Amino acid sequence: MKRLLKLAPFALLLPTLATASTVWTGDFETGNTSQWDRAQTVSSSRLQVVDSTVREGRYALKTIVRQGDDPINASGNRNELVYMDREPAGSEFFYKWSTLFPSSFPRSPKWQIFTQWHHEGNGGSPPLEFYVVDDQLRLRVGGSSGNIVWRAPLQRELWNDFILHVKWSPDPKVGFVELYHNGKVVLPLTKVATQYAGQLNYLKLGLYRDASIAPEGVVFHDGFIQATQLEDVLPAPVVATPEPQPAPEGTPDDGASGEGDPPPEQPEQPEQPIAQMPPDSVPGTGGLVPDDATLAGTAMPPGGCGASSTGGVPLLAAVGLALATLLRRRKATPAHARRSRRR
Repeated sequence: MKRLLKLAPFALLLPTLATASTVWTGDFETGNTSQWDRAQTVSSSRLQVVDSTVREGRYALKTIVRQGDDPINASGNRNELVYMDREPAGSEFFYKWSTLFPSSFPRSPKWQIFTQWHHEGNGGSPPLEFYVVDDQLRLRVGGSSGNIVWRAPLQRELWNDFILHVKWSPDPKVGFVELYHNGKVVLPLTKVATQYAGQLNYLKLGLYRDASIAPEGVVFHDGFIQATQLEDVLPAPVVATPEPQPAPEGTPDDGASGEGDPPPEQPEQPEQPIAQMPPDSVPGTGGLVPDDATLAGTAMPPGGCGASSTGGVPLLAAVGLALATLLRRRKATPAHARRSRRR
């Protein structure tokens, strides 16, 4: 079904409001990392909640990785947060978050993962991963032998707004992915196995990269939300109220009733289709990401990483993501019951 949207002419993007279909929020608006289950990090200074570079609200996560950072004695260098969602096979969710790569982010032909859903097993590449290679953003599904289903040039100093629609299943005829990037559907709904047989997935957010990369890597993340309806991960548009106009001066009596002609109706703004990009069918990179003993790590202490209490709420002027009317989900069945938080 083709998605349509109306672009509000004076829209301002505000933080997404939690609704009944919101399953989990990891947006750092607590001022720390307490929303997450654990941290895999060599130091709390590598996973900082900051108020200086944010996409929405007051806080975001600043992830720093330096060569040698190996908190779980595995391959590569990393500092990541972990959320043990463990979605069952057949479940379907929308995940929304934003990521910014600063100008200092190193260019390398080696892999640099910034968001991944890892399987419970200790060996092999994750079944779903977002990463960077040679200044190109990529989404790969299916592990080392899977497909790179989306690519885009990496642009530094700009927020990347992601909405990932997933049905979790080890069956390629049941599972699927669909991706929105910066307000556009860049990967139409694509059938693919999103789990390994007999293994559930869990979320990791931060930066994990090849150990040979020497320069310091910094990535910012913000606004992570998991929900069962697309509308609940979209930003809320606010349309400015036009200022009242002064009444026109009187005109000579021409025999009319004296009330004057009504003002002409303003034409409705035409609906714009969301741009679509066909999926990339290029095979996977064949072992690009090594084995990952990911379940090791540090449980999140009460309060998580500290953060400054200062900072304001930015209003992000944009219309690209003001998806005010999306027809597809309007005919959907009622939202799933809110699941209780798993540990």
